[in-house]
Amino acid sequence: MGLSASVLAVDAGNSKTDVAVVAADGEVLGTARGGAFRPPAVGVERAVDALADAVARAFAAAGVTSVDHVSACLANADLPVEEEQLAAALHARAWGTGVEVRNDTFAILRAGVAEPLGVAVVCGSGVNCVGMRPDGRTARFPAIGRISGDWGGGWGLAEEALWHAARAEDGRGGPTELARTLPAHFGLDSMYALVEALHLRRIEPARRHELTPVLFATAAGGDPLARSVVDRQADEVVAMATVALTRLDLLAEPAPVLLGGSVLAARHPQLDGRIRDLLAARAPKAVPRVVTAPPVLGAVLLGLDHVGAAPAAGERAREHFAA
Repeated sequence: MGLSASVLAVDAGNSKTDVAVVAADGEVLGTARGGAFRPPAVGVERAVDALADAVARAFAAAGVTSVDHVSACLANADLPVEEEQLAAALHARAWGTGVEVRNDTFAILRAGVAEPLGVAVVCGSGVNCVGMRPDGRTARFPAIGRISGDWGGGWGLAEEALWHAARAEDGRGGPTELARTLPAHFGLDSMYALVEALHLRRIEPARRHELTPVLFATAAGGDPLARSVVDRQADEVVAMATVALTRLDLLAEPAPVLLGGSVLAARHPQLDGRIRDLLAARAPKAVPRVVTAPPVLGAVLLGLDHVGAAPAAGERAREHFAA
């Protein structure tokens, strides 16, 4: 298709999907936004069906019906076998001649660097870390929860805060203001009332994520236990980043460590400061920074890398998404 449509870039997350059709010179020909991408909840085919609407709208905007290469960065593609299954499902849709599927954390990493070099740690609803080098080497973790050694993220932090607050109220644990601030967020006067409301679904389980900012506010107010939970999240972020840097032989040279996801993007002073202090001690050459570019840009750039586009093409695409 020449320059007409070289790459279909997909960044599909747990809450939304962004799609872009891009020419080999980096011109963005069409974009669209879709809903959540959740194969574990609905199955691979239904999840890909949900992508199809956004892809169709992006193709229509670009005036094309297919591309040379599909660059898809997908949530829940946590294991290589899952990437293979999703790649096969996307290939069957005939959106592009070639298909490459990666975990969506790679999109955040590539969006934040000028070349495919560095490490990204994402702390949003969950936590994940990936790293890459221009020669194709990567570092990654399964990142599927506690069974794969993960701790933290918005859901994990909220759960930990609830655990400590409940134990503080009934005497099994040490005192913490969380026993007051967590139920107060929902207009309740005790942890017992909050536990009951969550258990009986008078408060929808999905609203637990609202407690993560309460945890950070309580920590900022000086509560020692809340502060210890925030410190533990910083420790986890730095542990993942340091292991990834080590696997890629990047400890001895300047390398970006990109921080993404809602928890890290909020730049809570305690969390942000401890991450930077620990990195300075354990990986002195690492260059930490928060990613602000949209992740779909990373999927675009990975696609342009794959088709051998000139560096100017990546800059053109970057300018589009910065506008």
